[in-house]
Amino acid sequence: MELALNQPAPLFKRLSWFDWLFAAIVAAGALFALSRFGDFMDIYEKAILLAAIPALAAFGWFWKPFRQLFIGVGIISLFAISQYQGDLGRMELAFFLKYLISSQAAIMWMCALFGLATVAYWAGLLARSEFLMKTGSTLSWAAITLGFVGLMVRWYESYLIGADVGHIPVSNLYEVFVLFCLITAMMYLYYEARYQTRQMGAFVLLVISAAVGFILWYTFDRGAHEIQPLVPALKSWWMKLHVPANFIGYGSFSLSAMLGVGYLLADRGILASRLPKLEIIDDMMYKAIAIGFAFFTIATILGAMWAAEAWGGYWSWDPKETWALIVWLNYAAWLHIRLVKGLRGPMLAWWAVVGLFVTTFAFLGVNMFLSGLHSYGEL
Repeated sequence: MELALNQPAPLFKRLSWFDWLFAAIVAAGALFALSRFGDFMDIYEKAILLAAIPALAAFGWFWKPFRQLFIGVGIISLFAISQYQGDLGRMELAFFLKYLISSQAAIMWMCALFGLATVAYWAGLLARSEFLMKTGSTLSWAAITLGFVGLMVRWYESYLIGADVGHIPVSNLYEVFVLFCLITAMMYLYYEARYQTRQMGAFVLLVISAAVGFILWYTFDRGAHEIQPLVPALKSWWMKLHVPANFIGYGSFSLSAMLGVGYLLADRGILASRLPKLEIIDDMMYKAIAIGFAFFTIATILGAMWAAEAWGGYWSWDPKETWALIVWLNYAAWLHIRLVKGLRGPMLAWWAVVGLFVTTFAFLGVNMFLSGLHSYGEL
């Protein structure tokens, strides 16, 4: 009887009116996009859009802050789109577009806010100031909001250039580095709230700031922010599934590595009194790798299916494919050692840190130093 009384209520009975309102907003937004841009979509892309409705609604029910993020990004993005009035040239004329919410302006604001968040987290950690660390969290949320606005507006801008140019903004290193920053920050903020600790933000924001540095260099030195038509190999609906899944994996692995850095410092007595208990850091690191491994596995399978369609074979030992396999085996071994052998402690923390270098080479190094079927991702 006592067990029956303690059982949680069914999911739908636990949902509030705002949960249902959020689901309705998601559905309305997707149906609006379908009615407005359906002519530019094939049957698979329409299916992805419709499948996103329950997925996004469920995610918002699971993680409440996502609801506010989704609604905020939607409102700001729609306002930005309305400012264009169908003319890309208004980017230099309309005040809000020029300085705040054109794709490039929003992404630059994202970069600045992540930099400020890094400073706030470190200042809060060193000064033991909860206020400063909370400021870091707030700045991170603001950066995520503007980053997603930048990507959404960039998507619209690509169609203003031409229907044959328009594409989802996950097609080149500039766009996926923005996506990497957003996914890594969101995953960290989820764990920050779940474990009720903000101290690890100082470490996680370092890897995001490094990515921000790359974005800035890539923008001002290479002009990579300019929207370009897709190469033929990327003109596929597979890209809309493979790339986001891949970068959830990359973001998770990067998050785990920075948690590993914090673990190793605390284990040696450096900042130990300012950081969470080692058991908490270890658990966060494990969960990040587990989620990353799951999504990276999905991304690898999707990539193989995409390769079969584009190049006629599921696997060709292309350098990118080979290094993706190395990354997968690395984290498969990490999880095996932890789950089957029960190993904990500094060794796995070191392994997570080294894994970041393996992942970075697979993500970026292959594009810089090796050539193959994925050569369209070169710097």
